[in-house]
Amino acid sequence: MTNYILIEDERLAYEEIKRMMQILRPDYQMTGWAQSIEQAILLLRQGRIDLMITDIRLSDGLSFEIFEQHPVDLPIIFTTAYDEYALKAFKTNSIDYLLKPIEEKELDAALCKFERNHLLRYDSPAYKSLEVTYLGRNKKNRFLIQTGDCFQYAETDEIAFFYSEDKYTFLHLFTNRRHIINYSLDQLESRLDRDRFFRVSRNCIANIKSIKKISKYFASRLKLSFQPECPHQITVSRNRISDFLKWIDDTQ
Repeated sequence: MTNYILIEDERLAYEEIKRMMQILRPDYQMTGWAQSIEQAILLLRQGRIDLMITDIRLSDGLSFEIFEQHPVDLPIIFTTAYDEYALKAFKTNSIDYLLKPIEEKELDAALCKFERNHLLRYDSPAYKSLEVTYLGRNKKNRFLIQTGDCFQYAETDEIAFFYSEDKYTFLHLFTNRRHIINYSLDQLESRLDRDRFFRVSRNCIANIKSIKKISKYFASRLKLSFQPECPHQITVSRNRISDFLKWIDDTQ
């Protein structure tokens, strides 16, 4: 469970942000609402807080005063009707700076940034569960890749397989070009379309269209041949074979 507090002195703005949060992140729990600097400081002293959403102009001053009186290392999404505080906000653990009236897509983008940069760094079961839930409903359709000084993107249907080697993860295209990407195979496994991609081994996730031959191999394993060829020999272990064959046969 991800806990957040909302600092907002306008009732209508509070109700609107609360409504959007319930739609966008029903698994988040609002553990407190403050309308002033004093109330906000009291909230920060109570329990575990993962995220703070705060208006900048409050009834008794600017929300920056909260952190002067009670320093915190806490991710913050700032909301405001004014754009003059952006620089100061980004110097105060800011994830994002949303101008009112706030749109759902803008708040969702800020929450996604929070989850990428903060929640997914932790190893606790609760954060692992959130990662599976969040990433499971946000499948990747493309990946940023770099060639020299140039950036471009690859659509997932252009990717033959992913594999790990020497602590790096490679994206291997059907054009037989490969690129290093900033994802682990564990992260990729939950973000890829399972109808198309499968974790065939500890160090490889394959696109079904890249698998050209499946052969029986010793020790009750299966040997896979790819087109284009994979730099490593890939075998499916005994404990993966049943799920792998069901995936190939499109059996749910």
